[in-house]
Formats: sequence, C-alpha cells, structure tokens
Amino acid sequence: MPVRAIADRFMADVPDPMLVERALDGDSSAFEAVMRRNNRQMFRVARAVLRDDAEAEDALQVAYLAAYQALGSYRADSRLSTWLTRIVLNESLMRLRKRRRESNVIVFAGTDDEGDSSPVERAVSAAETPDAAAARAEVRRLIERHIDALPNAFRTVFVLRGVEELTVEETAASLDLPEATVRTRFFRARSLLRESLAREADIGMADAFGFEGARCDRIVAAVLAALPPPDTT
Repeated sequence: MPVRAIADRFMADVPDPMLVERALDGDSSAFEAVMRRNNRQMFRVARAVLRDDAEAEDALQVAYLAAYQALGSYRADSRLSTWLTRIVLNESLMRLRKRRRESNVIVFAGTDDEGDSSPVERAVSAAETPDAAAARAEVRRLIERHIDALPNAFRTVFVLRGVEELTVEETAASLDLPEATVRTRFFRARSLLRESLAREADIGMADAFGFEGARCDRIVAAVLAALPPPDTT
C-alpha cells in the first residue's frame, strides 16, 4: 500500500481535537487531514453562497489559511466542522458583499446573506456506461442550476441539510440559526426546488419524443425508397 494511503488511513482515526493539537505543534500533515476531512462540506458551503466554482475554491483556500492562523482559538466543545463552516461562511459572505458593491446588484427582497449548489455531487460508478454517465451528469447540472436559483436565505440551509445531510441541530449550530428557522427554511427550499423542477419538466414534456426535422425526413425518404415502382402498364 502506498505510504500516502497508509498515512491517510491512520489520520482518519485521529479525533479532531488531536489533529488540531498536532497542527498547532507544527505538524502540517495534521492540518492536511483536517482539510481533507472537511473539504467537500466546506466547498459546498462556499459554493452555496457564491454560486461559482472557481470563486468558491479561492474562498475556501483563504478560509483555510485564516482557520490555520486561528487554530489556537478553537475549543473542542463544538465540532471542528461547525467552527470551520463559520469561517468559510464569513469569507464567502465578504466576497459576496464585495461583488454586490462592485456590480451594484440589488439583494433579493426578504433574504439575508446566508447563501450550494450548490452543486449536488455523486460519484459515477466505474461500471457505468458512457451514456448513463452523461445522463447522470446532465441531471446533476439540472439540479445544481435549480439549487443555485433558490433565494439566498434558503440555499445554504438546503445544501447542509439536503446535500450534506447534516442534522437540524448541526445545521443550526453551523449557521448560528435557531433550529426552528432551519426547519422552516429547509421545508420552503424543498418546496421551491420541487416546484421549479416540475415547471421545467412540464415545459420539456411538449418536446418529448420529437419527430420533426431529420427524423421525419429520414423516415419519409426510407418509405418512399421502399415503395414499389409505379405501374406503367
């Protein structure tokens, strides 16, 4: 087994507080383990706010650097992922506010700055056919697009609850919201998402099994070619 795989497997068993202690002692591999353990969730948080993959990556890198500098302030009475989420949110929201100032974008009425698609990521099986993989990717893009369209106040709650599958309590702690607010926003986000996907499905239904154009011409030409020659007697 490669040395890196052995190291990753070992670090996977190390509790968060111990990883923090090692990182504070200068063990960079410990902080690497912290990042790898939390990367997916943190990226989705940043992506939910910023709705841009590249900017979310930049924000996450800056947030990790800030977290490293502030490791000494982490207290083990809360989950490390909760602590990191707040740092990532702060960095992402700061970038969002800056973007809005620069572009003079009007904030959606009735929303706040709590921002993924955030994107919905699902690993494609190695045995999956290219056609099935392409179809899965298209469905993923469709869902991500509709999640991106959710109002800011609901999007991050939906990503943490519906995509990352955090509990209500974990989501509330990460976003510093009352649990009742998390429940309400998640319920509303799911309703909005279902409605928007249903509308798109209804619009696309009329175009299902399209027949005009090349297919129509091809069938007509094939039938005409197969017709018996006219009787000239």
